Amino acid sequence: MRFLMLLPMMLLLGASPAPENEWEPIFDGETLAGWTPKITGRAVGEDPLHMFTVQDGAIRVSYANYPKFEGEFGHLFWKAPLGAYRIRFEYRLFGESLPGIQTWQHSNSGLMFHSQAPETMRRDQQFPVSLELQILGIPRPAQEPTANLCTPGTTVEFEGQRDLRHCILSSSPLLPVGSWTRVELEVLPTGEITHFVDGEPVLHYAAAELDPEDSDARPLIAAAGGKVELNQGYIALQSEGHQIEFRNIELKRLD
Repeated sequence: MRFLMLLPMMLLLGASPAPENEWEPIFDGETLAGWTPKITGRAVGEDPLHMFTVQDGAIRVSYANYPKFEGEFGHLFWKAPLGAYRIRFEYRLFGESLPGIQTWQHSNSGLMFHSQAPETMRRDQQFPVSLELQILGIPRPAQEPTANLCTPGTTVEFEGQRDLRHCILSSSPLLPVGSWTRVELEVLPTGEITHFVDGEPVLHYAAAELDPEDSDARPLIAAAGGKVELNQGYIALQSEGHQIEFRNIELKRLD
């Protein structure tokens, strides 16, 4: 009888914990395999002027073949939608902004996430309906930090209430163009989201939703049967008129 009582305890003590998911690279450092461009005014997959290239182990947003900016916002989508995860990468804004951009586009890029699929975007759509971890550098006309949140077609809860601002600033220090910066994004199964810069948390929010007031979000809400909760989607690297490089892009799944 005593042995039978001890057996469950022995089994519990001997049980191994579930293995934690590992970090996996989603960019091979040499090609754009698994990544698809969507550029304003073009069909999904078209990039005739090579806006997105690979150079020295990094994905580069290049405007070498663009004499000036004429509305060609670009987004490079990874192949699979994601739910709960952590993603980390290094970025470096460099060079000058392309002539023809608006003031807010200077030294500006981002990581879009919880995004609509690229094939659901209109041909002339500028930004996917998504959340954006906004990347900024200085100098630029407005001296703002990096790793902010912007919300094309979406809203979130910030500091306990639904916040309808398009962009919410992080607590990151001002960072100069030209330096490599490490950023991490955590998306929990609970819907809580945190931005990190060089290992430090700089912004936290939750409960992402599609915005019924947004014309690009409304078809997505209709397709979801009226549901506005946003708890998964695609990630995409952004091209907004300033050259930038992304490297060491790694993903850890939490679901």
